[in-house]
Amino acid sequence: MFIEYNMDQLYLPMNLELDIPPNHISRVVNTAVTRLDDAIFEVAYPGGGRDSYHPKMMTKIVIYAYTQRIYSSRQIAKAVRENIPFMWLAGRQTPDFRTINRF
Repeated sequence: MFIEYNMDQLYLPMNLELDIPPNHISRVVNTAVTRLDDAIFEVAYPGGGRDSYHPKMMTKIVIYAYTQRIYSSRQIAKAVRENIPFMWLAGRQTPDFRTINRF
C-alpha cells in the first residue's frame, strides 16, 4: 500500500503563539510593554516621513534579547529571523541589525 503525500500543502505552524508556553518570559515582556502608555513613545517619535517599525515592537525585542543575554544588534536581528519567541514578539517583521542598533 502506498501513501500519497500532497507536497503543495504547508505544514508550518501558522500561529507562533501556540508554540510559546503560558508562563514564558517573552509573554511577560509582551504584556509589560503593551501596557506602557503610548504617550511615552509619541514624544520620541513625532511622526512624519516614511513608516518605521513600531517602537513598542522594537522595545519588546530589545528587552527580550537582554533577558536572553543577547546584546549585539546583529545577534538580535538573527534571533528575530530564527527564534520563535522573537518572531512572535516582532509580529513576523524582521528589522535588520542597523535598525535595531539605531533604536
